[in-house]
Amino acid sequence: MISSRWIAKRKPYWDRLGLMVDKTGRRGLSVLSYSELSELGSLYRQIAADLATVREDPLSRPWADYLNQLLARAHNLIYMGRRERPWSILGFYRHEFPRTFRRTWKYTALAFMLFIAGALAGFSATLADPSLQRFFLGPQMSATIDRREMWTHSVLTIKPLASSAIMTNNLTVSFTLFAAGILGGIGTVFLLAMNGVVIGVIAAACWQAGMSLQLWSFVAPHGILELPAVFIAGGGGLLLARGLLFPGELPRRDSMTVYGGQGVRLALGIIPLLLVAGVLEGFVSPSGLPVAAKFACSAAAGVLLVLYLKSSRKSRVESRE
Repeated sequence: MISSRWIAKRKPYWDRLGLMVDKTGRRGLSVLSYSELSELGSLYRQIAADLATVREDPLSRPWADYLNQLLARAHNLIYMGRRERPWSILGFYRHEFPRTFRRTWKYTALAFMLFIAGALAGFSATLADPSLQRFFLGPQMSATIDRREMWTHSVLTIKPLASSAIMTNNLTVSFTLFAAGILGGIGTVFLLAMNGVVIGVIAAACWQAGMSLQLWSFVAPHGILELPAVFIAGGGGLLLARGLLFPGELPRRDSMTVYGGQGVRLALGIIPLLLVAGVLEGFVSPSGLPVAAKFACSAAAGVLLVLYLKSSRKSRVESRE
């Protein structure tokens, strides 16, 4: 049973949140200072925990209704949509996406490690049992590798169509990786690992056929953008799973809003990367350019990607971390 003393101790915080919400009026969060914004987030989390406590006492139903309404008002304020100008999309890709990536890079790193674990498993298993190559790659691709030939030459004859198909496939794979996070992360983890296994099998098959240089000179120009984009999408899926499985002090719905929102921003942010990667994969990767030129293209694209993810203005929160 909730005591009146506990209510009296917590109510000043509830009143404070109510006053802050009332203060914003129609102007939204812009009327609050940085310290008030920090206080707003702290109060929201604390009162969400208070609501969970109050709900356990059937006699405190009126207080539960009051806190529920208060948090709903605060939630709408914190997560309300803003009227965006047409050019705001440029601001998103210039600032918001890199910031979100920097805040959540650990999830992208985890996605990368899952992929690498699958790749190492696929590589090692194929070296131990070459028959796995035919099982994973199919008889046609396996036969092409056995003839010491790359399977990518046909792309050159239909460059525009192939590039479009590649972009569509990459976008589908990436968004599937993100959306699979709603299955508690199991779907995202499985897809990351299996994509890694396939890459590992291909790497082992080409290594055994003496085609490693041909393989990696093909992968390098577009893979330097495509693979990080896949890992970022996987990180978004893991964030979605985090919000679902580990809400912490937040109600699960609010946790999904916070972490799922970050995941959505990551998934949307990689679209330009995949479009550029599709162009490179359709026109540069299978071309007759010298190997050194392909690796130079890869290095240049990689440097630009790193600079892009690091170069946007830091937010006030980041500058204080």
